[in-house]
Amino acid sequence: MKITFWGAARTVTGSMHEVEVDGGRFLLDCGLYQGRRQDAFERNRHLPFAGRSINGVVLSHAHIDHSGNLPSLKRAGFDGPIHATSATIDLCGAMLRDSAYLQVKDAEFLNKRWERRRALRANRTNGRTAVEPLYTVEDAEGALKQFKAVEYHQPTNLTGELTFEYYDTGHLLGSAATMLRWRKNGNERRIIFSGDVGRKNLPIIRDPEALPEADYLIMESTYGNRLHKQEEIVLTKLAGVINRTAQRGGKIVIPAFAVGRTQQLVLLLHELTNQKAIPDLPIFVDSPLAVNATEAYRRHPECFDEETRLYLEDGNDPFGFRRLRYIRDASESKALNDLHGPMIIISASGMAEAGRILHHLRNNISDPRNTVMIVGFQAENTLGRKIVDRQVEVPIFGEPVRVRAEVVTINELSGHADQRELLQWMKPFAKSLKKVFLVHGEPAQSLPLAETIQELLGVETHVPERGQSFRID
Repeated sequence: MKITFWGAARTVTGSMHEVEVDGGRFLLDCGLYQGRRQDAFERNRHLPFAGRSINGVVLSHAHIDHSGNLPSLKRAGFDGPIHATSATIDLCGAMLRDSAYLQVKDAEFLNKRWERRRALRANRTNGRTAVEPLYTVEDAEGALKQFKAVEYHQPTNLTGELTFEYYDTGHLLGSAATMLRWRKNGNERRIIFSGDVGRKNLPIIRDPEALPEADYLIMESTYGNRLHKQEEIVLTKLAGVINRTAQRGGKIVIPAFAVGRTQQLVLLLHELTNQKAIPDLPIFVDSPLAVNATEAYRRHPECFDEETRLYLEDGNDPFGFRRLRYIRDASESKALNDLHGPMIIISASGMAEAGRILHHLRNNISDPRNTVMIVGFQAENTLGRKIVDRQVEVPIFGEPVRVRAEVVTINELSGHADQRELLQWMKPFAKSLKKVFLVHGEPAQSLPLAETIQELLGVETHVPERGQSFRID
C-alpha cells in the first residue's frame, strides 16, 4: 500500500490523500484548496492524477475544504462511488451546489468589472483573458449522483482485501473518522484517517467516539500547538464583543462557515439572549447555504447530542427564535446595507473568500463603530487571515479597502480539537501505532504537535510535504 499526500499537507485546506492498493486507487477526501486566488484556482483545476484513474472516494465530512473539489474530479472523468454518511450527503447536496453557483457568479462579477475597466482604460487591460469558473452547477450535480450512503460502524468493501468503517468524530453533523482495514496474506493492517476531530461538549452534535487500535494514523493538526479556553470564558467574551459594539451603535459582522459554525452560533446567541446577557438585537443569517444546511440539520436528529434532543422534545427549535431571520434572496441581503443601528450579520464564507460576506465586509469594515468577529481558523493568504493579521488595507473584489472596524478573534468556538484534545483522542490506540502522519495544519501547528507526540507517546511522527508518498507493508 502506498499513501500520497496531495492536499492539506503543511497547510489547512484542500484535504486529499491518495491510497494505492491491490491495483486500486482511492481518495480520502477531495477538498478545495483556499489561498491566493490564482494559486488556488490552478491547484484545484489541475489535479495531480487522471480523474479516471481513481476508483472511489471516502469522504470524512461535508466542509468545503474536504468535499469541495469533487465536481472538479467529476469533470476530470471520475465515475466511481463517493462514500459518505447520509448526513454528509445531505449537507454536500447544499454545499456543492452552492459552491458551484458561487464559482460561476464570482467569475461573472470579475469579468463584468474587467469589461468596465477596459472601457475606461483599454490600454491597461489588453491581453487579459476572461475568468472561467472552476466548475459549474452541472458538474456538481454530476458528482452528487455518485454519492453512496455508509452509516457509522457499517463495514464497507473498497476492494477484495480493503474495507473501511466510519466512527463519529464530533466535528460536524455526519463527520467521520475512517478506519481502513487491509488484509494481505493472512495479516491485517489498520489505518485511521481522522478527518477533522471535534471537541467534547460542542453544541448540537455528539462528542467524538473512541476508536479501536490501529497501526497507522493520519491525523489533522489545525490547532496542534494551541489550547482552547473554556466554554464559559468564550460565552463571556462573545457577550462582551456584542455589548460594546451595540453601545457604539455598530454592526457585528461574522464570517462563518455556513455548515456547523453558523448553527452553533445561532444556538449560543439564543442562549445569551434568553439570559439577557446581550441586548435583544436583530440577528440575520445571510446565506442561502446556511438556510439549506440548517434544514439538513433538522432532518438528522439521530446525530444530535442528548441536550439538543431534549431541547427538541420540549418543543423548542435550536435553530430559530424571535429575533433571528434567515435570508435567502439577494435583494434582502442588499437591503441590510441600508439598515442602521446595532445588529448581528452572520454570513458565509467562513474564510471570507467568496459569497455574500464579501459585500458585507466591503460595506462595513471601514466604519470604526462596527466589529468584524472571526470565529474560526483562517488559512494563510485568505481574506479572513489578512483581517486577523490586522492589515491596514485588505483587498475585497480586487480593490483595497481600509480596515477601521474593530477586529475580534474567538478561536475557541472552533469545532477543531486543540493539542490537548487531539492527544486525548488518540491516546486509547496510541500504544499500537507504528507511525503518525500529521496533515491539515500549518507548520507552526503541525511540527510542535509532532514533537509532542514523539516525546509523550513515543510514536514516530511525520509531517508530509505535498506530493510525498509513504509505503505501508
